[in-house]
Amino acid sequence: MPLIDMPLEKLMTYEGRNPRPDDFDAYWERALAEMKAVDPQVELRPSEFQVPYAECFDLYFTGVGGARIYAKYVRPKHAEAKHPAIVQFHGYSGNSGDWADKLSYAAMGFSVFSMDCRGQGGFSEDVGGVKGTTLRGHIVRGLDDHPDQLLFRAIFLDTAQLAGIAMSMPEVDPDRVGAMGGSQGGALTIACAALEPRIKRLAPVYPFLSDYQRVWEMDLAKDAYAELKDFFRRHDPQHKREQEIFTKLGYVDIQNLAERIQGEVLMAVGLADTVCPPSTQFAAYNKIKADKNLEIYPDFGHEGLPGFNDKAMQFLSKL
Repeated sequence: MPLIDMPLEKLMTYEGRNPRPDDFDAYWERALAEMKAVDPQVELRPSEFQVPYAECFDLYFTGVGGARIYAKYVRPKHAEAKHPAIVQFHGYSGNSGDWADKLSYAAMGFSVFSMDCRGQGGFSEDVGGVKGTTLRGHIVRGLDDHPDQLLFRAIFLDTAQLAGIAMSMPEVDPDRVGAMGGSQGGALTIACAALEPRIKRLAPVYPFLSDYQRVWEMDLAKDAYAELKDFFRRHDPQHKREQEIFTKLGYVDIQNLAERIQGEVLMAVGLADTVCPPSTQFAAYNKIKADKNLEIYPDFGHEGLPGFNDKAMQFLSKL
């Protein structure tokens, strides 16, 4: 097997390089208090797309900062009164995808909530309003402003708020809600379960947004992480602010949130992943204290992992 990162035995104990801010816990408690103070003003509109065995809705809610956030909501027609639900999250720059992608879970009796990240490829708003650059990337949005202005702070809160909305639906059993997603969606799955600890099962795939300094040191600040290199080249070309920048990114580093997870975890990683390096994924996985299992694909990178969707469905079906 080609080695693009640490040997597996080192990966299994690696716990990250990126600094963790001293006030990290207080930062997120303050953020959650802000989220809980928001009136979500949930709105459901029947979608044009419908199928005989499920109802499909366009769901809108108000997130922190006043942004209107969009999610697809699929509700089975003939499920038990209180049934399980899944919240789904998409990859970086994408959107919630096609309605058809949600129907296999609806056919199993699950409600499905699939969120568009604010300002990316779907219908959720990015209300902006930060100091400094907004060029080429959401990771760096807010780095020249107060840490509360980091865009991924708001996106992480949107995931937790959506999960709470799902749990509040009269047809959903709040004790049987799971989360899933790949890449950015894997990161948001981890963030969601960390900030909404009632999530019972989660299935992240090669999570993004972890251990930024390790990405930089591996010279892999390209592809999904390219904006890190662009930010340094344009705004700190001699790296005089390097410690400050990576510490600020530590607020939205999922490895620092992972220990909050209480639900059971099934995670997948490809050891040939040059987009989200394996060590950055292990940094998050190794900090999870809840029950967890890891599916390893030695020859695979940031791509489809054969059989994992089936394993994730079997794992989540136990809800």
